[in-house]
Order: sequence, then structure tokens, then C-alpha cells
Amino acid sequence: MVDSESHPRRRGRPRKVSSGDARKAIADAASAEFAQKGYDAASIRGIARRAEVDSALVHHYFESKAGLFAEVVRLPVRPDRIVRSAFDAPDDRLGESLVRTVLTAWERTAVRSIGVTVLRSAVSDSDAGRLIRQFLMRELKGSIAGRVEKSGVAPAEADLRATLVLTQMAGALIIRHVLELEPLASLSVGELTARLSPSVQGHLDGVGEGGRDGESGGSASG
Repeated sequence: MVDSESHPRRRGRPRKVSSGDARKAIADAASAEFAQKGYDAASIRGIARRAEVDSALVHHYFESKAGLFAEVVRLPVRPDRIVRSAFDAPDDRLGESLVRTVLTAWERTAVRSIGVTVLRSAVSDSDAGRLIRQFLMRELKGSIAGRVEKSGVAPAEADLRATLVLTQMAGALIIRHVLELEPLASLSVGELTARLSPSVQGHLDGVGEGGRDGESGGSASG
């Protein structure tokens, strides 16, 4: 019998599965962990323990919890990566960059088909819907809020602005691609970007009550 103290487990190596089965073991463990705890409460360490591998191996195969979730629910694209690809724009053009990037991505058949499924699931009362909502809130809203915070905005305010941005974008995507209501469904990406960008930029800038402009107005009136 091998003495576990004198022969410690090597980092990044599975304990009870071969290297060829490690990826599947991790994905199966993640599926069970997400189902039991939800996206927010599930952790890479917990998934690694369930799969009986080191956390380093999980990161090796899947990079992050978001990547692992995308594998489990079979997302052909990563919505969090699509959103983050718009972040190189300057602050005053971030709204336009986000809108154009997301709308352009949805013109691709693979993105649109899975996107419609994700949106429909997100508004359902099913366990899958709960997981999808947690994923979208954590990865999409969290990414946008983090980008806004870099401009010196307080975390709570950045979270609110990111939520408003997602509200605007999700509404447009549902009307355009799920309900397919005209004339929104037939507008070009360029025209819809021009129409939506000012509102999204306003949310990012905190225009309105409770945002930067609202706070300034309150100070002036006081």
C-alpha cells in the first residue's frame, strides 16, 4: 500500500481518474456542483474536490468558472468575452462600443441561436433559468461594473449603472430576436446602434436621478 504522506499527490494531477478522463470528470463534477449550489456559490475548489483533482487542473482545462459553465451548458460562444471585447473603447464611446459589439455578434447564426435559447431560459422559473441568470449577472454585469469602476465610480453606483445597461441591451435583443417585432427586427446594426448608444452611454455616465448628474443637481438645489 502506498504511503500518502511519503508520496504526496502531484499538483494538477487527478487522484482517481486518468488524464484522458480528467476533463470529463471535471465537467461532470461542475454540472453537479452548479445544480446543487447555483452558479454564484459554486467554486473551482469545490468542483475540484468533487472531481478529486487539483484546482490547477481545472484552470488548465477551463481557465475560469465562466469557461467551465460554458462547457457544461454547451455554449458555443462566451457572452462574457463578447462584452469584454468592447472595453478598449474610451469612456465617452463605451456605450456605442458595447451596443455595436453585441449587436454585431448576434448577427452570427451560432450566437443568435444560442442567445435566443439563453434569453428564454433566463426568464423561466426552471433551475436552468436560475443558473443562467446567475451567470449573466455575475459575468456580464460584473464585467461592465468593473469597467465603470475604473473611471472612479463607487462600486454600488457602478453596479446600478451596469444593471441599467443590461436592462437596455436585453430588452432590445428580446424584441429584435425573440419576439421579432418590427420595425426593430429589420433595422440594420448601424441604425440600431445609433439609436441605442446614447441611452446606454447615459446609463454608463450615470445620467439621471441617483447618477452623477442627479447627485450634482441635488447638491445645487441644496
